[in-house]
Order: sequence, then structure tokens, then C-alpha cells
Amino acid sequence: MPSQEVLRRKLLEPPLFAEKIWKLSPEPWPISEAQLKDLKVIGAACLSYHRALERLYVRSFTDKKILRNRDVHAKWVSEYLDRYKPAGLIEHGRHRSVKGQCPVVLRPDLLITDQGFTMTELDSVPGGIGLTAYLNEVYAEDFPNLIGATAMPERFFGALKRLTPEQRFPLVAIVVSEESATYRPEFDWLGEKLRTLGHDVHVVDPTQIMQMGEESFIPVDGAPRKVDLIYRFFELFDLANVKGADGIFNGVESGKVILTPPMKAYQEEKLGLALLHHPMLAEFWKENLPENHLEALFRIVPKTWIIERTDLPPTAVLHAPQVNGRPIREWTELAEASQRERNFIIKASGFHETAWGARSVTLGSDVSREEWLEAIERALDPENETFHILQEYHKPSRLSHPVYANDGTIHSAEGRVRLCPYFFVDGDTVEISGILSTFCPADKKIIHGMKDAALLPCQLKDQGTR
Repeated sequence: MPSQEVLRRKLLEPPLFAEKIWKLSPEPWPISEAQLKDLKVIGAACLSYHRALERLYVRSFTDKKILRNRDVHAKWVSEYLDRYKPAGLIEHGRHRSVKGQCPVVLRPDLLITDQGFTMTELDSVPGGIGLTAYLNEVYAEDFPNLIGATAMPERFFGALKRLTPEQRFPLVAIVVSEESATYRPEFDWLGEKLRTLGHDVHVVDPTQIMQMGEESFIPVDGAPRKVDLIYRFFELFDLANVKGADGIFNGVESGKVILTPPMKAYQEEKLGLALLHHPMLAEFWKENLPENHLEALFRIVPKTWIIERTDLPPTAVLHAPQVNGRPIREWTELAEASQRERNFIIKASGFHETAWGARSVTLGSDVSREEWLEAIERALDPENETFHILQEYHKPSRLSHPVYANDGTIHSAEGRVRLCPYFFVDGDTVEISGILSTFCPADKKIIHGMKDAALLPCQLKDQGTR
């Protein structure tokens, strides 16, 4: 069991999150065999979902029928997914050069609840890859059952390498924008680790990318070298601040450079989860998802709705939760619900700077009626530049785990847990290659990285593990 002094030296002195600190624990978070089996199904289901979502999007904007044996069209789907996006980004996401591409790293955010896992988001541009790999390395000596153990960096590179099969030694540029600079230290560590393993991987910011025709170059040891693959760690809403973005578009479309995650804005919208629950699309998902994947997704994805202003005919009601047992016609009617009935979260969907890091999250049962009404009205504001969604809130279980106190003693803390499993895509399959656990104090309703949380790798629990 590593001491607090050892962990502090290894984890906090070279911080992998810029200027961030967190609580330390002497043990990884335990995962049971049943949980690991479920996680593997969830990972495969997330890949199936991404591919089905692309089929739905393509059939929508081409106005083709979405069902095999019925003349059902859903042009409204692409209109939702394209709204608020620049035309150039929409056109690129439809280009033949990126057809069929999905993110090479899939990371669902999963809460541990009394009913099992609950997915709050499927992240296509996830941070934490370097951090999770580093945590695994720190704990591996004392805990041999770590999920992914020390193989995570090599598996990450393997997922990238499979995108460039013709290149024996591809040059990979991990591009981290200023907006995402908090994560730069962990990618610097990951890049250095991969170079020690013999891979040609370099971490740069967008200003270091040089375009020569349709090819991309970065400076390496003082000389420009051609990039074969770009791993994108910048959000698409931030494209206007990414120098050389047009050159990257051109390089990808001409086949001169591979980029992952692909620049398909619809893959980064939380409202995709609302489409999963939309009654008009139920038959589409049944036709396009394997039965066990459909079951897994409906089991873990809370009911989700798109919030928007709309003019309804007199006989219509909203596709929305009921209030006092009655359907509603206006979203503001949700403010009339009792506190118990307000067990919902409102958050920005995706294409906006407030859509990550819990910046836009409001939990209805945790605020006053006035604050809840304000959150609804903000979501409906016609000046908004992104959609907001409403999602059922599933309360995480109250669990215990050993944590170091400030004086170096170990005590059993009460808290709630979010798991972030990292799935690396290999063709039609995924490989779980590490899990980051965030153990937050029990009084925190929204779980995310914070100074009071413990960030932990995960280990497979055996009979000798609590």
C-alpha cells in the first residue's frame, strides 16, 4: 500500500492537471467481475450507438427513409444536430473522406447508483487518458489487478496506428488548444511516455501546425516534419480559435492527413441521447442496434428531452415529463412541479464553451422554485447559441473508500462515484483499457473533478478485496 508521502510525490509534485490538486487514497477503486462484464457490453453498445447515429444523421439530411419497410422520414433530426453550427463544419462532417469514422476513444461518464450504472454523457473528446495511464503506473506496483495496468499508453497508440495501416512508423501530433490547456500536462506526459516506447508522437498547440499545400507539418528538433495523424484535443466550438483549421479541413478531405476524433459536430451533442429516447425514432433504434446493446443503452441512459421554444396547436402537448400527473404544453410549467418532481438536470448540449465541466448544470431538486424557473428560461433564451437538454437525475449511491487525511492518517470516507472507462476502438470492437474513478464527498450532488474528490484508477476486485 503506497504511503501518502509516496503518492503526494508521484501525483501532486508533477501535476497532470495544470494547477489542480485532489484527495489521495491508498487504494484503487474496486470493480467486480459483474461490473466489468457490464462495462464491456456498455463499451460495445456505445460504438454501436455512434454508428447508428451516423446512419440516422445521413438518412435525415439526404431525406431518405429511416426504416427498412416503412416510408418514414426524419429530416428534423439533422436540422436539430446542425443548428448553431457553421456551414463549413457541417459540410466537412458530411464529406466522403470522413464517412463511417467515429472517435477512436469512447468514454461514457457513468454514475454508480443503487440500480446499477447511469450514463450522463458519452464523451467523444475525453480528457484523462494520460492521467488514467499515469495513475495506473503509480498504483501498479502494489495492485496487480488494475484494469488496463500499465498497457494503456501502448493500447492508445495501437488504436491510432490502426487508422494509418500503410504507415509503419506514423508521425502523430496530439494537438491541444488553449481552451483545453488544463489537460496539456497529462498529454505532455503521455507523449513522452510513447516516445520512450519507440513511437513518433509529439504534443503541440495549433499555432505550431504548418500547412504546406494540403499537408500538415510540425517542428521536431528544429525541423519541420510531415504529420501522418492528428489526435484532436480541442472542442469543435473552439474552431475559430484554432489557427490553421482550414488547412486541417483541406488535408483531411484530400486524404493527406488522418484526424481523430473526426470533426463531426453531431457526434459531440448531448442531445443525441434525447434522440435515443424519442418515441418517433424507437423503431429506428430497434432496427439499427443489436438487441443486447439496445437493452444496455436504455438501461443506463436516463430519459432525456430537448428543451426549445415551440408553438403547439391547441390539441398538442410537449414530449416532456408530466407535472402533477398531467402533460405540459410549455416548458416553464416544469417550475410548478414539487421539489420531488423536479428530479431533473438542465445542461447545455454540446457546441458551446459552457457544455463541459459541469458549467451549465442545474439540478432541479437542489434549487428553489425561482432558481429552477430561471434555469428553464435560460435554456429557452432565443439568444442561446446551443441547445439545452433536460435529463432525469439518478442519485449516485453512497459508498465508502479509504482516503488520506491531511495528517497522513487513513480514514474511511463516505462519497459518491463516477466511473470513466476508456474504450479504444479496433474496427468493429472496443477494448477497455483503463478506468478513472472520481470519488466525491457524499454531500456533492454533481460529481466532477474537484479538490475535495479523490481521483483513482480501478482494480478488479477479488475475494481478498473489500
